[in-house]
Amino acid sequence: MSDRGRLDQPRDASGVRLPRLDPEAFGDFAEKFARFMGTAKFIVYMTIFVIVWILLNLIGVFGMRWDPYPFILLNLFFSTQASYAAPLILLAQNRQADRDRLTLDEDRRRATAQKADTEFLAREIASLRMALNEVATRDYIRSELAKLAEELDDAAQRRYQLEQRGNRPA
Repeated sequence: MSDRGRLDQPRDASGVRLPRLDPEAFGDFAEKFARFMGTAKFIVYMTIFVIVWILLNLIGVFGMRWDPYPFILLNLFFSTQASYAAPLILLAQNRQADRDRLTLDEDRRRATAQKADTEFLAREIASLRMALNEVATRDYIRSELAKLAEELDDAAQRRYQLEQRGNRPA
């Protein structure tokens, strides 16, 4: 059996060549289209279009009514518009989801880096605190100097008293 008859194998490329579209340009178009369809301006334009269409077909311009009362052609127009709008809107949403995913990944990367920086700084602060426990603080030095001054005063007073005793006639 040849490979041509097998359903589990892809066929060779046929001679039909489809036009190649730039995915970015088409995606940009889809986003602009979806953005426009989500505006009040679009709704107003479509409402005006529908009212004009119905009036022209009810009144008849120059006796022509190209789409009489059930407005089948207008219905076909809206069906065609919807069949093109839905995939374009989905494409725009997919592109937005991709951008959101990239933004989320970047935010996650930044948060991880920031957490690492914060942990590093916390370790540095802890090591500085431990080092400062071994360093004399201003209050400690003042208290030690005050004690030393008291001891020197006591020693000077004892010396003075000893000198006073030594200068007394015996």
